[in-house]
Amino acid sequence: MAMTDRPDSPTAREVLWRFGPMVYAPTVLFAIGEGAVLPLIPILAGGLGADVALSALIASLLVIGQLVGNLPAGWAVARVGERVTMMIAGSVALVVSLAAALVPSLPVFAGAVFLIGSCAAAFGLARHSFMTTRVPVMFRARALSLLGGTFRLGMFTGPFIAAALIGLFGDERSTIWFFAVCLVALIVLVTFGPDPEKQFVAETVRSHEAEDSGEPVTGSIPVAERVGVFRTMWLHRRVLSRVGLAAASLSAVRSARQVVLPLWGVSIGLDAQSIALVVGISGALDFALFYASGQVMDRFGRLWAALPAMVLMGSGFLALSITHDGASAEMWFAMFAAVLGVGNGLSSGILLTIGADLAPKDDPAPFLGSWRTLTDAGGATTPLIVTGITAVSSLSFAAGAVGIIGLLGAVAFIRWLPRFLPHVAR
Repeated sequence: MAMTDRPDSPTAREVLWRFGPMVYAPTVLFAIGEGAVLPLIPILAGGLGADVALSALIASLLVIGQLVGNLPAGWAVARVGERVTMMIAGSVALVVSLAAALVPSLPVFAGAVFLIGSCAAAFGLARHSFMTTRVPVMFRARALSLLGGTFRLGMFTGPFIAAALIGLFGDERSTIWFFAVCLVALIVLVTFGPDPEKQFVAETVRSHEAEDSGEPVTGSIPVAERVGVFRTMWLHRRVLSRVGLAAASLSAVRSARQVVLPLWGVSIGLDAQSIALVVGISGALDFALFYASGQVMDRFGRLWAALPAMVLMGSGFLALSITHDGASAEMWFAMFAAVLGVGNGLSSGILLTIGADLAPKDDPAPFLGSWRTLTDAGGATTPLIVTGITAVSSLSFAAGAVGIIGLLGAVAFIRWLPRFLPHVAR
């Protein structure tokens, strides 16, 4: 009998509370530390002698490292398990962050940024795989939306902590030391904290004893056939090339919001404080809605979260693109930034949830590595697209192009999500 069918199945509150020490707390620690360092990567690189172009390249190494790290992370999780992968990723990130803090060298710093991105990929995929195999489908979306929300919390508060640290110590490198402290706490928590996997093993043993099935029970993901990352990509090429591309378009529109809004504020003549206020309000709306997204997906279906999010963000970018030279450009900027924040908040956790829904139940990690590579690639290419279109045309045209990507992604979700996930799409 499936866990979701049993009368004594755990409630959503019980499962979310059980995952707190093992999954959500480490996520907050990693995200707060990363969020404190991330805005200062170009500044730290510049202090080591990099010019503006090289500083931007070094900052992009974090995303490149994450892209490169997804597929090896899928291989590692499938073979050594989620908890060991998280321990290794945290330890490697700690070593390279200490190297970046102690060795004032541009190549060392660049290598550290790349490896931290790879460790973030491994850590994120391990959490994703862990919850894919152990959270009941009936409240999977809420659990994964909360995971996305804890990451948003860290990235939202990290820059404020960085500002306080710089004000206190007068040194941007203090944020790296703060990240290292967060990693130490993370490693201790993952290594010595309560392991919900063992609790699930005990519950499974008791349920099998009650049913007297006589089948052996283990605590690992079933490993009847490990087919590897690239073989998994080939076996699931149809769903990855359809739903995966729709998910990549969602990731692209999300990433565009972070690039276009600050540039738009500058282009219409707003000062830095006003831009920060507008972007901050947009981020606050995004963060406020993360759990509502999970509620919608669990109660009504995945499409009811994906479609409004894509339509809101796609339409928001298209509408913003025609307001640049209007008399009330500042008002429209603030209004559509709020619309984009709401749309992004409604999509919280949806990429994690759909990936978990599509992943093979016996060995999800290789598939999730491929899935996260696609979605991360969508987010990574958007700044290049916006930069290229702006260079040859205008920022308004770039915003409009992003809006079209969002609406095409909405059509793709309507077309493919019910086909591949008919039981949870709507």
